[in-house]
Amino acid sequence: MLNLRTIAILILLLILSGNQNVLFAQDADSSAFHPDTLNKKKLKLVTYTGATLYAGSIIGLYNLWYKDYPQSSFHFFNDNDEWLQMDKFGHATASYYIGFVGYNALRWTGLPERKSIWYGGLTGLVYLTTVEIMDGFSEQWGASPGDMAANTLGTALFISQQLAWHEQKFVMKWSYHASPYAQYNPEQLGSTPIKRMLKDYNGQTYWLSANISSLGLQHTSFPKWINFAAGYGAEGMTGGFSNPSEINGVPVPYSERYRQFYIAPDIDLSRIPVKSKTLKLIFKTIGFIKIPMPTLEFNKNGMKFHPLYF
Repeated sequence: MLNLRTIAILILLLILSGNQNVLFAQDADSSAFHPDTLNKKKLKLVTYTGATLYAGSIIGLYNLWYKDYPQSSFHFFNDNDEWLQMDKFGHATASYYIGFVGYNALRWTGLPERKSIWYGGLTGLVYLTTVEIMDGFSEQWGASPGDMAANTLGTALFISQQLAWHEQKFVMKWSYHASPYAQYNPEQLGSTPIKRMLKDYNGQTYWLSANISSLGLQHTSFPKWINFAAGYGAEGMTGGFSNPSEINGVPVPYSERYRQFYIAPDIDLSRIPVKSKTLKLIFKTIGFIKIPMPTLEFNKNGMKFHPLYF
């Protein structure tokens, strides 16, 4: 079954990121931007656009997926052992970045920092809670306490750093490489390259990337855009809780499920000094993607070096 939460998260991230680009692009030629001078027209634009995107995406999600399945009274479903918790890292990352986009959109309007942190930073948690409630009323799924905890963690990571430091010293990121496992269960892991990027947890890695400069751990001449990242992944999964021996009558080769841990250098694109406002905008938009770098992997079999890990 299609991972509805993953699809919903990605759709909103893409929509909000695109909307943020449109908003910021309107100021691309402005030489006088005062972030603490509230512009009511901009605030209305952000508020109405955000409300429209929220309502439209929720209504669309319901019509595309939920309405064709039986409804039930609200209930919970424990999926904490599914996919070796990879989906939980996905929830935290999505919640973090939706909050990041919401905060930046509100700061663009001139809303004060603290209000932008709370109102914008909570948008990811609000949206994903709505999705969990819809899951809770669906007989086939159920609201996941583990998902809610992950959503809250991602939101808390963004808000706490912005309140404490007015910057994100630790950034959540995502990377993907094609895995050989999706072919055995295309319904759950994806039947096309794009769907596999969304659904194949075997090929996904989630990272926490720390900026060395902002942590005060480097010499003043050291590039301020160099980060150090720790990642988590998992492999060998052809099913959620366990690997099936066959799917639709077709045998599935045996594979052992195991966790992977990574360490690697990284680049914080938003800290690279560039003059082009368009390039700055692009760097900020794709900042959630982990740049491929030489990487050390640690798993149950020991250590492995990747000259370039995606």
